[in-house]
Order: sequence, then structure tokens, then C-alpha cells
Amino acid sequence: MTHVQTIPSSGPLRLAAVDLGSNSFHLLIVEADNGHFTELEKCSKKVQLAAGLDDHGQLDENVMARALKCLESFGTIIDEHRVDRLRVVGTNALRTAANSIDFVIRAEQCLGQRIETISGREEARLIYQGASTAWQEDTSHCLVADIGGGSTELIVGTGTRPLALESLEMGCVAYTRRFFESGDITEATMHSAEQAALLELANITAHYRRLGWQRAIGTSGTIKAAAATLRAMQPHLKKGEITREGLAELRQKLIDLGHLDHVSMAGLKSNRARVFPAGVAILSAIFKALNLEHMQHTNGALRDGVLLDLLSRDTRHDVRHTTLSDMQRQYQVDVQHAEYVSATALRLFDQPEVSRGLDETSRQLLEQAAMVHEIGLGVAHNRYHQHGSYLLAHSDMAGFSLPDQLALAWLVQAHRRQLPDPPPEHRAALPSDVLVHLARLLRLAVVLCRARDPSSDWQPALHTEEQGLVLTFPEPVPELLRQDLALEQQWQQRAGLPLSINTP
Repeated sequence: MTHVQTIPSSGPLRLAAVDLGSNSFHLLIVEADNGHFTELEKCSKKVQLAAGLDDHGQLDENVMARALKCLESFGTIIDEHRVDRLRVVGTNALRTAANSIDFVIRAEQCLGQRIETISGREEARLIYQGASTAWQEDTSHCLVADIGGGSTELIVGTGTRPLALESLEMGCVAYTRRFFESGDITEATMHSAEQAALLELANITAHYRRLGWQRAIGTSGTIKAAAATLRAMQPHLKKGEITREGLAELRQKLIDLGHLDHVSMAGLKSNRARVFPAGVAILSAIFKALNLEHMQHTNGALRDGVLLDLLSRDTRHDVRHTTLSDMQRQYQVDVQHAEYVSATALRLFDQPEVSRGLDETSRQLLEQAAMVHEIGLGVAHNRYHQHGSYLLAHSDMAGFSLPDQLALAWLVQAHRRQLPDPPPEHRAALPSDVLVHLARLLRLAVVLCRARDPSSDWQPALHTEEQGLVLTFPEPVPELLRQDLALEQQWQQRAGLPLSINTP
């Protein structure tokens, strides 16, 4: 399989994406070269994380052990292919599990790779990006639906650009537990599941219908299975096609089977049988709410979108740049000053002693925080660092994982006044000591740029001394800057962070 995509590459790269879904874990490995993806390896395993959630929202040990065993096998395959870049994303089950942190720590050790838990709307964006590889030259409106184990994503977009993104709390594993726990498949149980799904859909139906679409596309396992079983029942259908009439017939056939233990149909894999009726109920509700007559399954999905996003990282196509630029514009950030602070912070970071042991991820996070450190001024001047932190922690930020947002929000809160306690290491993109170090660099850059005059370029030297930082100026500095630096020295020392300032 070869996917055409629009991100240029400098040469062949082996990329891998792992999608830790609530129902299945997926691995996709491709070679990217000259604008094409060539598939090298693709596998999926039913893990059913969502089915392992108890009444208190805890993942049980058995399901975690099953998941880790799956990841060990994925790790072996990744090593065999000598992958250049890998990205691992977690979805609904990891967003909602009370003890997801425990699993993530063990899974990261298993894979040797950071796991990024993404928001529902970020999941929807990546799904659309992956699906749209099939029609990126077509600019007509398209509806994309993806029924997962714990959530369902619905997107309306044009070409490769999503116009509306939503992630709803309804999935085939979660609904199986909720409505089919006894195993019985009856008109009543199907109706109850459909009604619950219709209630979830009610908040977006009017908006989506106003946007409109010329075709409806479905991705991932539930919709693929529905299309396969329908074609076995109605051979005249095109491959991947689902019709309203066919879906109604499929629904009735499941009711006739009567019990989850009896679900066995041509085109349906046995490991999906028990969650299939709930998936069909959700799909039926989507057809009803959005008045669909037919839907076409496509192979592009979340993992494909993750790969495209991974390839675009650190290029002009990186969606994170667009996200931050949009937020700067929305909250009227002084972009010229933000760039001044960013350049100063990076100049401090790039001094050899200062950045020893830190990677490009740390440098990027420092740059991003500098670009939006004043975003809270768009709310109010008083405590604007706290307002900015709240905005960054609670906004839908395309391209950013939830740990990325948490780390970015903390840095913005920490850029002035009292240094707050850093988030626990396992809840942020970087360890706490690295975040504190980056906060110190950002604070110094803000002080050095306080006059908002890029022509005043002090270029001090910065080096480390045990736990402390030493800032040395080659020439005398104005009295106001000297006082500002002395105040910053007090703030950092109050937090137990020694800072020495040497001026002629």
C-alpha cells in the first residue's frame, strides 16, 4: 500500500505509529520517501483496555498485563525494522482511567518511548488527517466517523482541513458493558443503546447538518466489520459500502441471534463479535441523527494521521506552530516581543553547560512557552501568568498531547513571581527537574527583555555551578535592569534555586 501525502522529506525515513485504542492496539510502520508512504508492517491486537475498567474507573491488572504483552511484541517488530522515528498515542481509555499513570509508566518502560495521551478532539483531528489521504485533492465537504472502544469521533472537513471536530463518550466496548452486560441482544437493549447514542449526538447534530457534506466516510474496526458483514449478506454492495437499509437488516439479524455468545456472521472476525452489536447500535444512531443514506469505509485512520503528523514535526507544516500562532492572534499577544523573549531564552539554552543532557524536546518546549508567555494578558493584566496557564491547560490545542499542554501551561505560570511546584514527572512531557530548569531560563529571558527593546542586546554568559546558575555580563547594565535581576535572584533563591549575577 502506498499513501500519497503532502509533507516533503529529505530522504527515506522509517516511521512507526502505535495507537493505544480502548478496544485494539494498532501498529503501522512505513517508509516515507519523496512524498509517499510505503507500508512495511501493519498489525492490530484486541486488548480491550476499556473492558478492563472496574466500577471505580481503575484498569485491572489482567488487562494491563495483556496490554504490556502486546506492546512487547510491538517493540520487537519496531526493533526489527530499525525505525527512525516512533510516536505512541493513547486515547479514551487512558484519558479516563483513574490509574492510567501506572499503566503508562510501565508501558513506556516496555517500549522505551514516551506515550502521549491525546485529547478527544486531537484524536478526531488525527483521524481526519489519516482518512483524508484518500481524497486530499477533493475539496468537497466530507463527514468522517470513527467508532472506537471508548469514544466515537465525528468530523466534517474539506480536503485535508477539518471544519468541525468532536469526540463523544460512546464506544463499542463501553456500550457493551453498559447495555449488553447480560449478553442478551433484544429490541429493548438495542433501542436503549441507540437512544443513549442519540443523546450524545444531539449536541452536534444541528451544527454538523448546517456545515453539510457530499459524502460520508467511516474508519476503523466497527465500521469496517459492518461493511464486511453487509457485503456478505448483500453481495451487490460495493466493498466497504454501508446503506441505511442494509444496516437495519444487520441490526435485526443481531437481534435474531439473541445473545453475544451466538454472534457469528460471515465477514465478522470472532474477536470482535461480542462488541459488534453495541457498535452497530452506535452506527445506527449516527445514521439516524445525521440522516445518512450510505457510508463508505476507508482504511486511513488514527495511526495514519499520527504518521503524517510525525513527519511534519519541526517543519513549516508543523501544526503546533499554527496552533500557537492562532492563539497569539486570538489573545492579541505582542508577537515581536514574544520572538525577542524566545530568541533570548534559546540563546541562554544553547550555551553548552546549560543544555548539557537536554534534548530537542526541551528546547522546543522552552521556545513554545516563550512565544505564549504573555497570552494571559488577553484576559487581564493582574495575575496574567495564571490566566495564561489556565488557557493553555484547558484549550483544544491541535498537535499537542495532554502532557505537552500541562508542561507548557506550567512554564507559563512559572515565568514570573513565585515559582509554583512543578507537575509530577509522570503527568508532564518532561521530568520535573528539567521543567524547573527551563522555567529558570524563561524567567531570566523575560527579565532581560523587560524593556521590550530588541536593540538592547546584553548577551550575558550563563553557566552552571552545582545546583546554581551564574549569569555574567560583559559590560555594565542599567540600574533598572540591575534591580530587576536582583529581584529575580530573590524569587529563585526563595524557591531553593541559587542564582549568582556578576556585572562589572
